[in-house]
Amino acid sequence: MIDLQAYLNKQRAFFRAGKTKSIDYRIRQLKKLKKILVDNEQLLIDEVHKDFRKSAFETYVTEIGLVITDINFAIKNVESWAKQKPVSTPIVNFPSKNFIITEPYGNALIIAPWNYPILLALQPLVGAIAAGNTAILKPSELTPNTSAALEQLISDSFDEEFLKVILGSAEEASALVKMDFDFIFFTGSTRVGKIIMRDAAERLTPLTLELGGKSPCIVDKSANLEVSAKRIAWGKFVNGGQTCVAPDYVLVEKSVKKEFLECIKASIIQLYGDEPEQSPDFPRIISDAHFERLSGLLGEGKIITGGQTNPQTRYIAPTVIDEISLDDPVMEDEIFGPILPVLGYESIDECVSIINDRPRPLALYVFTSDQEIENHIMKFISFGGGAVNDTIAQLGNHHLSFGGVGASGFGSYHGKASFDCFSHQKSVMKKPFWPDVPIRYAPYDDLKLNLVKKVLK
Repeated sequence: MIDLQAYLNKQRAFFRAGKTKSIDYRIRQLKKLKKILVDNEQLLIDEVHKDFRKSAFETYVTEIGLVITDINFAIKNVESWAKQKPVSTPIVNFPSKNFIITEPYGNALIIAPWNYPILLALQPLVGAIAAGNTAILKPSELTPNTSAALEQLISDSFDEEFLKVILGSAEEASALVKMDFDFIFFTGSTRVGKIIMRDAAERLTPLTLELGGKSPCIVDKSANLEVSAKRIAWGKFVNGGQTCVAPDYVLVEKSVKKEFLECIKASIIQLYGDEPEQSPDFPRIISDAHFERLSGLLGEGKIITGGQTNPQTRYIAPTVIDEISLDDPVMEDEIFGPILPVLGYESIDECVSIINDRPRPLALYVFTSDQEIENHIMKFISFGGGAVNDTIAQLGNHHLSFGGVGASGFGSYHGKASFDCFSHQKSVMKKPFWPDVPIRYAPYDDLKLNLVKKVLK
């Protein structure tokens, strides 16, 4: 294994030299990162296609374009984000000035997943750079083409004492999280997230965990079923269903369930044709192991559409399954593939109970024209983030922070939240030498105590 500690030591020395504290320096690095994306757009599209057989449109819209948008937003705002912020002074500290200094954590470790190998590697990196950190980035070994391209492009453009990409397997990732980083940002499964958090706890290293879970989608009888089905199908099957915030299952009001199933079947044909395997817009499963896991779920319930597989190309058709129970294996863990179970419900309270009996999801989607139903769901269900009458498109707004709750993770990023994620808020009070109010000093008496009570009440 390469000497990982040597890279961290270089970055620690570079950070202590103070160069990343300069806003001009941060902006130059962000512009450099943007230039990499703009100048190598086709190369990155080609490498993602090798890993996923993903279309150029989907790669640009869901990966490259979103990172560029975040970079532009950070360049425009980082100076104001980093400014010292004055805060009010309470009477007990009068006279004084009170303010908050936003400072970088220092040396950051970013561990990225395979499902969006550009977006989920570089979007947190934008926050790390904007906040003034150095960073070591560990992309996934399951996307060897994209990860190798990122490593080459970044090593050609950045000094390794500031930014370094480490290729390798879980062995390298495991070694990295045991090192003395100042901050860890991890995106991946809940299982691995627990391991990362356990290792970080040994050093009391602060971290953000972006995990996953079974994100529900609710459709009530007041929804426009045709539009709802199309938006759900798009959100579910984009990237071959390999999206952490994809609808994992649909709860649809029983009175409209049959009509909804017909609508979503038609929507899949509209998106990918009668033979999705021939569509240039439908990606493949990332690995043989994931293909086998997903194929094992196809024997449950009644397949409404899809179900076809091709192990040679790791193709699994966009599939909708009916007649599923809450106890079936497909409802146990996050599916993370192009399989969509649909279940019926009688009342919104039943729907809320089904969701709340499970770990809190990363995302939730509700399709309704009934404001009371929408309000009820927002009030009584806890989830990381979501949308009303759409799916996953909320990620395109950098003014909305993104993060989980409970088992779906903690900490958030995107836009300014990315800057905040990689920053420490240092609170400072500054007092003059005069006047020096004597009341706080011993010896104490009843007069001082009564005066303090009066002020604090």
